[in-house]
Amino acid sequence: MPDRISPSAADEGFRKELLSVLPHLRAFARGLSGRADFADDLVQEAAIKAWTARERYQAGTNMRAWTFAILRNHYLSELRRSRRQTDLDEGVVEKMLVMDADQEAPLHLNDMEGALQKLAPERREAVLLVGASGFSYEEAAEIAGCPIGTMKSRVARARADLARMLDEDDVQQVEVRTRKAS
Repeated sequence: MPDRISPSAADEGFRKELLSVLPHLRAFARGLSGRADFADDLVQEAAIKAWTARERYQAGTNMRAWTFAILRNHYLSELRRSRRQTDLDEGVVEKMLVMDADQEAPLHLNDMEGALQKLAPERREAVLLVGASGFSYEEAAEIAGCPIGTMKSRVARARADLARMLDEDDVQQVEVRTRKAS
């Protein structure tokens, strides 16, 4: 029985670096798509594509930025493909069928996640890259393939939109509680 082929030192180093960015990729994918199952699929596909293209990666460069760009491009391809298909989004249907509890609830992560999903895709991507993933404006602009000024504008507008949506949510929750108390 032949021995397993041992990976080269370069492959092993690449594998370790790729594994270290997977949690960051998942967070980015989750923010982009809003669905854990789809995010996992995006990360898996991005990791496969990165591994397949590992010869093109230059050691010592930014692995996170490189893999985020791969994931982003795959996500956009999936969006274009899904426009031609009509699928029932089970997550949306479930949320429509569930009633909110009557307890007072401070701002939850679900509120932020819901607000993120209401943002225009370019703004959501920008705020996730800069705000959640910690990329500089320059790195985020490179990943998104846009000028730095455009990235700064998208982030500023996304933050303003989020603040407005979350404030509106608070006002609506107070109005609902007031009506129920009357």
